[in-house]
Amino acid sequence: MPELPEVETVRNSLKEIILNKRIKDVVVRYDKIIENVSVDDFINKLKGQKIVDIKRKGKYLIFVLNDYYLVSHLRMEGKFFDYTDFDYGKHDHIIFIFDDFNLRYNDTRKFGRMDLFDKSVDIYKCKPLVSVGPDANCDEASVEYLESKFKKINKPIKETLLDQSIMSGLGNIYVDEVLFMAHLHPESKTCNLDLDDIKNIKEAATIVLNKAITMGGTTIKSFAASHNHTGLFQNELLVHTKETCPICKSKIEKIRVGGRGTYFCSNCQKIK
Repeated sequence: MPELPEVETVRNSLKEIILNKRIKDVVVRYDKIIENVSVDDFINKLKGQKIVDIKRKGKYLIFVLNDYYLVSHLRMEGKFFDYTDFDYGKHDHIIFIFDDFNLRYNDTRKFGRMDLFDKSVDIYKCKPLVSVGPDANCDEASVEYLESKFKKINKPIKETLLDQSIMSGLGNIYVDEVLFMAHLHPESKTCNLDLDDIKNIKEAATIVLNKAITMGGTTIKSFAASHNHTGLFQNELLVHTKETCPICKSKIEKIRVGGRGTYFCSNCQKIK
């Protein structure tokens, strides 16, 4: 699944392609991707709209148009590709047609979703963005904020960091890396962490996400920001999918926490 660094990479790639371009037409080939408006409204409202800006909240892309906001979540397999031909592929489900090219939303599993809002609406107070917590690498996700949340949570810290309503942008791979850097066992109870632990998590989350953004995200399965753009952060991973701890040389263990495959070093990461 594309996480914050991958979605940020997609955002930057799309800005190079469609910023200030006007949508001539829209083709919807799989209706269920459109969430909060009818397909006809989706098409008719987008016709003639210019792409003014592209923003991001957590793992959501926000296309800022003249009169609307288009909010897109890539979910597991969603991708955007630009083409000059009109030979649509099997998994090209939403096509935005511009003057000399078309932008296709491609999604093998069809899990991605799009919402369209009038600009008079505060989209951050509406579903789906209302339940998205602050980005893990931003000032809003402060140590004080995290401390106030964590002390009420009696579940493993791995599950807490994956909860996008508390702090957004950390997916399975990045949480493993953050907890390794913070020297915390993924099954440590969140409410047992002290202030130093929380400071270490915040620092590690900022380092990991910022570095991953700089390197274009992580390509392990199917992430791509454009036709030939894949991430490089997988080359920097310290623990996720690794066999040996880079610090103590112990064997990396793999367990399941909250149903997710989890890599850690039992020597360097202790349960709190």
